[in-house]
Amino acid sequence: ALLGGSGGQPKVLHSLRYLHVAVTEPSPGVPQYLSMGYVDGIPISRYDSERRQAEPLTPWMAAGPEPGYWDGQTQIYETSRLIDANNLEIAQGRYNWSGGLHTWQWLYGCDLLSDGSVHGSSQYGYDGRDFISFELGSRSFVAADGAAQITKRKWEHDGIEVERQTHYLGSICPEWLRKYVGYGREALERKEPPDVHVSGKEEHGILTLSCHAYGFYPGIIGINWMKGDEIRDQETEWGGIVPNSDGTFHSWAR
Repeated sequence: ALLGGSGGQPKVLHSLRYLHVAVTEPSPGVPQYLSMGYVDGIPISRYDSERRQAEPLTPWMAAGPEPGYWDGQTQIYETSRLIDANNLEIAQGRYNWSGGLHTWQWLYGCDLLSDGSVHGSSQYGYDGRDFISFELGSRSFVAADGAAQITKRKWEHDGIEVERQTHYLGSICPEWLRKYVGYGREALERKEPPDVHVSGKEEHGILTLSCHAYGFYPGIIGINWMKGDEIRDQETEWGGIVPNSDGTFHSWAR
């Protein structure tokens, strides 16, 4: 059974996310700094410290924006690269961790909801763990531990960071998201049903059934195994909803 969205709650119409990753030790395929932009879960832009140039990842992002847009983005990413490298250094100092591989991640963005409202959030992570986060609704930072409390106090005391994040997440982000959706409306508002494959294999007397859903769009799906009218959730594990290179998604339940 493939299930749709829930009733009652306002639906997410479109989303914009940016992910920044800074590392202390680059390696092949892992640059010192990488930033990706996503609309509705689809990668739309990329910048890294090796190429040093913001680039579109979809035809409609290449064709849509006005001249000069990509140079402007490159400058923004250059600044972010320096800020995130600094944040990585500060976090290392807070946790008294010296050499080796350490990572700083920043995920932020906004959703346009069906009731006309905007949801926005900003999350920071160090070495794969939560560090600090910000919700547009509450206008306050949530620190994950004592080291992040220092940052929370600093950012809330001077008020500049709260205003900056509120302005970006509540005004600038939704404005750009609307533009991007305009550029890619045809691609973003299409519907592609999943191609569903079911298989089973027996090992040590236990039968494992797998259901794969391929090539669906948009990236919203629920997959459940049923026996008669009963949903079998207890014994089921799920794969996430993962983007394919052609802009569709796939998922599985086993």
